[in-house]
Amino acid sequence: MSLSIGIVGLPNVGKSTLFTALTKKTGLAANYPFATIDPNVGIVDVPDNRLQKLADIVNPGRIVPATVEFVDIAGLVKGANEGEGLGNQFLANIRETDAICEVVRYFKDPNVMREVGRTGEFVDPAGDADTIMTELILADMGTLEKQLPKLEKEAKRDKELMPKFEVARRLLAWLNEGKRAASMEMTDEERAAAKGLFLLSMKPILYVANVDEDMLNEDLAPIDGVKPLPICAKIEAELS
Repeated sequence: MSLSIGIVGLPNVGKSTLFTALTKKTGLAANYPFATIDPNVGIVDVPDNRLQKLADIVNPGRIVPATVEFVDIAGLVKGANEGEGLGNQFLANIRETDAICEVVRYFKDPNVMREVGRTGEFVDPAGDADTIMTELILADMGTLEKQLPKLEKEAKRDKELMPKFEVARRLLAWLNEGKRAASMEMTDEERAAAKGLFLLSMKPILYVANVDEDMLNEDLAPIDGVKPLPICAKIEAELS
């Protein structure tokens, strides 16, 4: 069973370029919003030198490495949770993945369109990341607001479902404060119950800083408390 990672971000930040570098499978990388509509999918073997050593001992019929499935998801925009830029479709694509790889633009290019009607070299990594997180949080709030009435009825009939209802209610209040679901303190029982709510902001997130080549050694400020991984996606795609 492979791990599925959704590559997300605002339009034109280098998602498809990174997808090409990771999978050696070409996705459409174009300088306009929503160049990617249907998600591109690529499956990559995970290198592990231990596999051959184990195979030498047990002599299996074949060696099957672990795999990672990368999903290149179209760019999200402000208002995606309300359907802007086909946002509902793209949020649904994210919901099907196990984890999120968010590409954040650090590179400068006056010719790259950042969003509809906005071009130039201005970059705002923290603001861009906040835009994406806000859309995930708002989408989760909508999910919980729809689920809570049903969860409450089920919990009244079956007391074993009460923990799921209670954690859902707590999570909605937490999200209302602009905080991602994964950052709320939960017991092991609550976290297990929350898993069944399928919230976007509960997913693990890796931030990838798409930088200019001369920025690869720079010490980048954390995003949401996490150090971003600097990559020059254009160079990596060319090398791949």
